[in-house]
Amino acid sequence: MTEETKTLSHGRLLTRFAQLGPYLRQKKSTGESYFFDCLSACVNAKKTPESREFWGWWMKLTPKEGGFEYSYTFGKFNTEGEWLEEKLPKKCVQEVTESLDTFYKKIAGFVEGELALEITALPSLKKPKLGTAA
Repeated sequence: MTEETKTLSHGRLLTRFAQLGPYLRQKKSTGESYFFDCLSACVNAKKTPESREFWGWWMKLTPKEGGFEYSYTFGKFNTEGEWLEEKLPKKCVQEVTESLDTFYKKIAGFVEGELALEITALPSLKKPKLGTAA
């Protein structure tokens, strides 16, 4: 681990995570965890924009010794701006999982490549580990 990665502040991490795309939710991120999400598929595009809900995912990235641990969940982003864990409809599964895979490649590339740290799944994660599929 380099001197730079040992001293990367919360503020610098927020800046770098924000550069990965529109996934970071700064207001939900603290020095203890970073919150990312993606509104992948609109539930009903015929509704007015402020009434729309979305299928997608959210991820929590937690610093640990030598890197970060992640957990993720699929569900619905409701009109109140809250995530609800729900099973994805079959027609949205591919779009949502592909967006998560795309993001995981970006976050893993940054953590493992630029920071020279490891990124691993939270040991209690029941879902498939990201980045393990061929």
